[in-house]
Amino acid sequence: MNSNLQKKDLIQMARQALTTHKGRTFMTILGVVIGIGAIIIVMSVGSSASQLIVGEVETFGAKNVFVNPGKPSEGLSGFSSSFLIDTLRLRDIKSLENKYNVPDAVLVNPSVSGSASVAYESDTRYSTLLGSGAQVFNVYNLSVPQGRSFTQEEVDGVAQVAVLGKNVVKDLFGPQDPIGQKVKIKDTKFKVIGVFASNNSALFGIDDMVVIPYTTAQQKILGIRYFHEVVIQARSEAAVPIMVEDIKRTLRDNHDIDDPTKDDFIVSTQEDIIKSVQSVLGAITAFLALVAAISLVVGGVGIMNIMYVSVTERTREIGLRKALGATRKDILSQFLIEAVMVTGLGGIVGVIGGLILTAAIATVASYATGIQFPFVFSWQGALLGLVVSIGVGLLFGIFPARQAAKKSPIEALRYE
Repeated sequence: MNSNLQKKDLIQMARQALTTHKGRTFMTILGVVIGIGAIIIVMSVGSSASQLIVGEVETFGAKNVFVNPGKPSEGLSGFSSSFLIDTLRLRDIKSLENKYNVPDAVLVNPSVSGSASVAYESDTRYSTLLGSGAQVFNVYNLSVPQGRSFTQEEVDGVAQVAVLGKNVVKDLFGPQDPIGQKVKIKDTKFKVIGVFASNNSALFGIDDMVVIPYTTAQQKILGIRYFHEVVIQARSEAAVPIMVEDIKRTLRDNHDIDDPTKDDFIVSTQEDIIKSVQSVLGAITAFLALVAAISLVVGGVGIMNIMYVSVTERTREIGLRKALGATRKDILSQFLIEAVMVTGLGGIVGVIGGLILTAAIATVASYATGIQFPFVFSWQGALLGLVVSIGVGLLFGIFPARQAAKKSPIEALRYE
């Protein structure tokens, strides 16, 4: 009997052994399916979230450079503490606007932010308050389809005017025209002069914001004299790297900083923010995928236990085959093939299930949040899942297979 025929026979016998005990085989496959499906879903959802956030960040423009108070060495955590640091002052804004210091800058837009209650008549809601310069809508890629934005004169005059996000208007005014109406932010009345809408999705909650002049926000709402962020727009994308260095040099001069490691500000470009987002989401996704992979180990232990039971139940069969000339290698191969067939089939079903569930999760998330989550299927996760599932079959199938191969044919035939 040639080797090719032997391989076909071994595969056929393995298939018959698995179909004989359908319930046992199903439960064994199920553990692998859950593990592989979980890995694929985690990696696919992580890729989807990364793509969504990166797309949102890109809408803010590659020519924008963001300056926040904080320590660069703190990374993303520096942003979380920036509201407690008062290092960006009006003097810095004036220095950055000076063409001698930053010749490539076409606009400088400072801003402050916080949360505040916004009320109209008997309706009240809490919103994010953004106090910013007159260029805020250009800088953040926002449109004002209804009414108008505030002017530089209104910023300089500490005007009590507000531009509301479309969701704020919906909650407070319903179908009523808000233009010209008065809303109360904390204890101060503001005239509504416009309604804005983001040109991207609702991911960052921009449509739930209220925008007012930064001077008004500082003096009448927040009671501060510093800034939480400054956006400087370059004349071109190519000028951004040089402008970043000019910004750092200007701020270091203002703050009497000689050692760059002691900077009390963070300068970020669109590329820097995207890299940070991808790095954080990549680490989280890898960790969750590792946690999901633990279920594969559990499935592997289950496979090993089932194979041991199968070896015990088929002891007489093993003895008969050996008596008819089957070698230890033949017995070992048969049981290994069974283990690999179980995990391989589980891997294929897990990949298909992961694909379906990933699409379902993206659809449900988009419907529930109003944010268009992109459907991303992780082919790397699928390939990894198949390889790992087959590897689990080999690893956890080798021990019971060796146990079967070592059985003495005489003792096996006597087994009851």
